[in-house]
Amino acid sequence: MTRTFQAAPGIVGVDTQMSGRNTVTSAYLLEADEPTLVETGPATSADAVTSGLEALGIGPGDLANVVVTHIHLDHAGGAGTIARRFPRATIWVHERGAPHLADPGRLVASAARVYGEDTLRELFGPVEPVPPGRIRAIAEGDRVPMGNRGLDVIYTPGHASHHVALVEADAGAVFAGDALGIHLPDVGVLRPATPPPDIDVELAVESIGRIRDRTREMLMLSHFGPSDRVDALCEVATERLRTWAGIVREALDETDDLELIARTLEARTAAEFDEASPGADLERYEILASMRMNAMGLVRYWTRRAEADAETAARGSGGDQPS
Repeated sequence: MTRTFQAAPGIVGVDTQMSGRNTVTSAYLLEADEPTLVETGPATSADAVTSGLEALGIGPGDLANVVVTHIHLDHAGGAGTIARRFPRATIWVHERGAPHLADPGRLVASAARVYGEDTLRELFGPVEPVPPGRIRAIAEGDRVPMGNRGLDVIYTPGHASHHVALVEADAGAVFAGDALGIHLPDVGVLRPATPPPDIDVELAVESIGRIRDRTREMLMLSHFGPSDRVDALCEVATERLRTWAGIVREALDETDDLELIARTLEARTAAEFDEASPGADLERYEILASMRMNAMGLVRYWTRRAEADAETAARGSGGDQPS
């Protein structure tokens, strides 16, 4: 049976039971004149999300909106399936992600390069397109209306270029997606999530600061659940993101072997789990953002930084001018 939980006044969490496990990815139902779901989880979670909504009294004709913080498959891979099951719902997504919900071919191909075809199918299942006419693109400053309440959109790139956070003023809550990383409450450890292709450390730190400024009471994390430790989690997220990026930068001075860099990153951050609750299931962190994936994203980040610096230097020296 799908687990639901009270996350804040008027906000109920739904455990999407991703990968058949509890407490991996959470969706949220906002109780409103126009009931709204934040996050869908992957397509493999569609049955759990549907049954959770049904347990909360939301049938196929009742759901008005679905909002995703970004289009990574653990957050929005089930959007097409949920859209089909709830035919009145409008699907809201950042403008950079909207084309990929309508035509997910490139999104799936990109994920396959990271996960491999077999793991992709096992974790996420088939990704159905969302009918274009049901998609609404959102950007900084927009508002998702829900009748008697609404969600204000803040653009929070860094983890992904199509990432938004959502501010619900009545509860003083911010739906933070993956902007802070992964914090599983029964473990008690926050770890960065730095996947390719467009992790940007500077933008991620700035976005964490914006989320911190807009959160009055509660962070609603996609991995996993609510937390009132706003300042502490934002501080740890910022510090660890910078630390992880620095470790990969140093490793790149010695090697370009991704496997070796991933092992180095894992070894040098292992002490973070010293804070973990005894007996906790740590494998869920690897499912959500493996160390190899995190290393891959940070290697790409530093490579792009080096290319940009070289281009800037060439322009400054007149190297881009015709002779």
